Amino acid sequence: MQACTRFLNHAARAWPRSGLIRRLSTTAALREKDADKYYVTQPIFYVNSVPHIGHFYTVVLADVIKRYASMQGKSTKMSAGTDEHGLKIQQAAERANRDTLSFCTQYSNRFRDLQAAANADSPDFIRTTDPQHRLAVEHFWNLLVDRGYIYKGEHSGWYSVSDEAFYTELQVEERVDPATDKCGMFAIESGQPVEWVSEVNYKFKLSEFRDRLIEWIEGGQDVVYPEIRRNEVLSWLRAGIDDLSVSRPRSRLKWGIPVPGDDEHTIYVWVDALVNYATVDGYPWTDSKPSFFPPDVQVVGKDIVRFHAVYWPALLMAAGLALPKRILAHAHWTMGSQKMSKSKGNVADPFEDIERYGLDTLRYFMIRNGGISDDGDYATDEVLVRHRKDLAGQLANLAARCSSERLGVNIDGFAVLGRKLQSDIDSRDATLHDMLVELADKAKPLFDKGEFGRGLGLAFDVLAEANRHITENEPWTLVKSSDPEEQTRLQVVLFYSLEAVRLASLLLLPTIPEKANRLLDHIAVDKSERLWANAKFGAGWQTPGPKKLLPGVATLFPKLV
Repeated sequence: MQACTRFLNHAARAWPRSGLIRRLSTTAALREKDADKYYVTQPIFYVNSVPHIGHFYTVVLADVIKRYASMQGKSTKMSAGTDEHGLKIQQAAERANRDTLSFCTQYSNRFRDLQAAANADSPDFIRTTDPQHRLAVEHFWNLLVDRGYIYKGEHSGWYSVSDEAFYTELQVEERVDPATDKCGMFAIESGQPVEWVSEVNYKFKLSEFRDRLIEWIEGGQDVVYPEIRRNEVLSWLRAGIDDLSVSRPRSRLKWGIPVPGDDEHTIYVWVDALVNYATVDGYPWTDSKPSFFPPDVQVVGKDIVRFHAVYWPALLMAAGLALPKRILAHAHWTMGSQKMSKSKGNVADPFEDIERYGLDTLRYFMIRNGGISDDGDYATDEVLVRHRKDLAGQLANLAARCSSERLGVNIDGFAVLGRKLQSDIDSRDATLHDMLVELADKAKPLFDKGEFGRGLGLAFDVLAEANRHITENEPWTLVKSSDPEEQTRLQVVLFYSLEAVRLASLLLLPTIPEKANRLLDHIAVDKSERLWANAKFGAGWQTPGPKKLLPGVATLFPKLV
């Protein structure tokens, strides 16, 4: 730690505040990044406990967005990490009689493990205790001071230790705590207890950005999504916002980054934490432009939308930095329609459930059943139903039915047949044909919003129709005929079935990458043909060379108990 401190002090002295700050704020930070760069952020998770299924959902949703962007030819970056400063961590480490940094490291490692376990491993994993992050936060703070947006003053308000936030009189209520049966004051938004605090600290001129924030949200399509969260944020802003307390007395909060030039104060944990999205892209930038900043999508839970849709863009405006393009604030998970709680025993361990159900099955369930606007309910039975009915029953079963060797699929002729069927449509195929043609166009606007569950619902509607189509057209009967017309019809029926599998698998690629890729291998789709551009009718099996269906597709999704 001493070596780390010496490094930080040396680096801080190496960056004079004047000159460099002004140059950065008007050059590199405001330049447009390359159009092919796509940046997705996860919230950095607080290290006061182990990961739960809600964390897993956030990780997977961000990863699905990143993979979807990659399918569209984008060069992608996804940030992840842990938020390790603040009073909650300081107190938790004290209760555990642990050194604070080693306490943080223990839990941070579990969140890093979660990224790998979820197949969402990110090389851009940041800890707010990292030396480079401290340098970025100090630079950002000095920039706000340099631009006149931070001042020192007295602050009084209702403070929640759990939320690390002050609340106004309108944001708290008096009620009985069900855990203690005692009357107290609680934050309406989070339900956490608050206490009245008066202290001298540094404040950020948040109120000056009210109108600009409203204009930003109203002027951009789905800048804050879903609409229910957008309306919440706008209602907060229209009701008026006060300046934000952005430091805490070091006598009360030692575990954090000291205010530059004033060791009696610690930088507010949320200012510290939010800067991470710039740190992982190399902030503070020199004369070169940022590589991926600003974020294209910032995935957060609905409980932290205020920090990301009000505080964060206002801080960026003050610093002269580009704003995120979208804040996607998803809903939470319940169990038995009740909020998950360790005391109630209704929590789910993502590591255990990955082992129990298989990673891609769990990823699929979370994305298909998870809520963007409304909370999703986590139930073992529903995970099993999605596996049995959707993945095994609809997807793998259809692939197995039409790829049987005895049916004599002419996969090498599918490229030509697909082009022919663009216009030569038999009335018996019309319903399925239209659904296949429209699938990607209907799913894309949903995927673009982050509504992957709804988009995948369309894919499984197509698979249901394809299963009906193959049953009705009986290829196992057609194969027995020596009539050339019947043999031609056989190949058409098999093409429509495998085309449904191909398109559905492409739409599933961001969500179940391992299983979807294996399924595409089974049906002889070349790896070069697994982009979004290929997710249209007749755009498959174009790569020259012999193609062969692989056996064993029915075993991709084995029975779960």
